Amino acid sequence: MAYPFAASGSSFGVYEWRGSGPATLHVHHADDEAWHILAGELTFRYANRTEVAGPGTTVFVPAGVAHTYTAGPDARYLIILTPHLKSLIAALQADRDPAHQREIYSRFDSELLE
Repeated sequence: MAYPFAASGSSFGVYEWRGSGPATLHVHHADDEAWHILAGELTFRYANRTEVAGPGTTVFVPAGVAHTYTAGPDARYLIILTPHLKSLIAALQADRDPAHQREIYSRFDSELLE
C-alpha cells in the first residue's frame, strides 16, 4: 500500500490512511493503536458501545480493548501503529483468505472475537 504520508521509527509509525478496519471486533493483546481523523468520520465499535469521531479527533485504543472501525466515504486519517501491528496488517493484506485470518492474528498476539 502506498501512503500519502508515512513516518516510522523503532517504537511506532504514523501513516495517512483511508478505508475501514476489519469488519469484526478484534483485540491486540500487546499493542496500543491510535487514529487522528483529518477529514470525514470514523465509527468505532467496542464490545459495549459505539462512538463516531470527526475531524480533529484522536482516538486511542490501548492493548487489550476489543474494537473495530468503519470509515465514512470521505474519511482520511492518520493511524499510529507499532511495528508489530504494521506487520499484522501486511500479513493480512498478503493473504486475504478468510480461512487464514484467525491464525494470522494469532501470530501477532491478536485475536478475532466474532
